[in-house]
Amino acid sequence: MKVSTTLLLHSSAFLAGIYQIEAQQIDLSVSEPYLGQSLPGKTPVKFAPGIVSTDHLEIEGVFGPRMDEFYFTRQVIGEPVQVHMLQENDGVWTETVMGPRPDGEVFISTDGHRMYQGNKYRERTKSGWSEPVSVGPAFDEFPVMRLTKSDLGTYVFDERDEVGTIRYSRLVDGERQPPLPLGPEINSGRYTAHPFIAPDESYVIWDSEREDGYGDSDLYISFSQSDGTWGPAINLGPEINSELEDAYGSVTPDGLFFFFQRIDLSVPVADIFWVDASFIDDLRRQQ
Repeated sequence: MKVSTTLLLHSSAFLAGIYQIEAQQIDLSVSEPYLGQSLPGKTPVKFAPGIVSTDHLEIEGVFGPRMDEFYFTRQVIGEPVQVHMLQENDGVWTETVMGPRPDGEVFISTDGHRMYQGNKYRERTKSGWSEPVSVGPAFDEFPVMRLTKSDLGTYVFDERDEVGTIRYSRLVDGERQPPLPLGPEINSGRYTAHPFIAPDESYVIWDSEREDGYGDSDLYISFSQSDGTWGPAINLGPEINSELEDAYGSVTPDGLFFFFQRIDLSVPVADIFWVDASFIDDLRRQQ
């Protein structure tokens, strides 16, 4: 039971403009990153209580590459699902609603120039984000939820269905290659989705329902091998995963923290969590 099909009320609208909301301004000095939050240790905690994590439903949290923008999705029950952006300027963080959530989930390219949302993207302009355009004809056939991109230009993306298949598309000599499915190390289980490829392509993180899981969907990682293949799926363990739906993992652009979402549809509750990302190196050494 996934948030993409059950919890959130999808909107097909994809508004070109953005508008300011009358939200609180958070006075921070420029030297305070992460919205001025106390840094987490090895136990996940909710991110930015009262600012991002509220009594509403918040998921899909990601920082932009300069760490001065934070994007997330919020649903107030009974109202349309909205994409929010928190942006820092001269030490003040301002909240902006970018409009109804489209079918795709926000990922900002590592150079900060493109916002990907499913099989569409926007270009950053002097006045904000451009109109959305297709990533390319080869991707239009896939109902993409999350597409992420490495420094080398490789796309890794999912599709919205019960089983779920994660695919990749490399950039070779400037030419975009047709998308191909990743191997069974990654494409196993049910609801396999929400991939995140490391900027240097050293690992992929995703979520899936598998027999070795701790409940609902769990987060997994696979490390690239010296022969160019992907290693076995490694469950991120009980420190990250729970009996609830743990999904949508990513590492902050500075490489220091791991963000993910935890959802309990029985309440319903949806929150964004963060934790020290050093566990990734620990898992790499153990493989």
